[in-house]
Amino acid sequence: MKRYQQFEPVLISDFSVSQWEHPEHNHNHYELILIRKGSGKHIVNGNPISYESGMVFLLGPEDCHHFETGEETHFTYIKFTDAYLYRKTGDHQKVIHDLEYLIKSRETHQTGFKLPDDELHTVRLIFNVMVALKDHILYNQDLIWYQLLTLSRILKRNMPELKTSGTQVRNLQAIFCYIHKNIYEPDLLRTRVMANHFNLAADYFGNYFKRNTGTTLRNYIHQYRNTLISHRMTSGKTSLKEIAAEFGLTDASHLMKIIQKK
Repeated sequence: MKRYQQFEPVLISDFSVSQWEHPEHNHNHYELILIRKGSGKHIVNGNPISYESGMVFLLGPEDCHHFETGEETHFTYIKFTDAYLYRKTGDHQKVIHDLEYLIKSRETHQTGFKLPDDELHTVRLIFNVMVALKDHILYNQDLIWYQLLTLSRILKRNMPELKTSGTQVRNLQAIFCYIHKNIYEPDLLRTRVMANHFNLAADYFGNYFKRNTGTTLRNYIHQYRNTLISHRMTSGKTSLKEIAAEFGLTDASHLMKIIQKK
């Protein structure tokens, strides 16, 4: 399978095609894609998804995809790397959490976002702003960054798990969403707390998760949290003390003990 490599922190492209020319591929970056007009199929990880005007897709490096255009389609792509995602910390921590939640919860939205008309109108305007900034992308990186964070907030409130009525949800994707959203709050990730949230017995909940994922709930949470912590450490913009506080840990030594566990 072809793998596309992007070395720039962020790129924006806006184009129309009658026939998609790229083979099935993955990449080393994230992609936010707006379908401005047109229809066809988007094949994501082998799953064909019918697309239409106004749909938004979010893909990560682990996803492989390609399009089959049924009619001429106008795409707008926002492509960004981990270096761009973690370029700011401190006061930006909460909005980074929003975007991180979307990226890591892509199990729930490989089918794309179908936004209500009012939200879609706003999303189109935000994409328009970013396209207007793309010719001087280095100069406009900060402006593009804030548009991306605004998009993440809109998409977050349209996640499928937020639209589920009631608490009797046994859908595994909803469980993933819960974990990803609350990864910074250790007390909310205790098995009994999560089981109560989904109105299930604690023993059943743990067994259900392991049976359907092949790993324990505790191990999944541990590995996922370590992935996020590693991103912060790699960026070099956040101290160990700040990272520990962000994830609700006692101190830097507690943080190091956690990430050193097998």
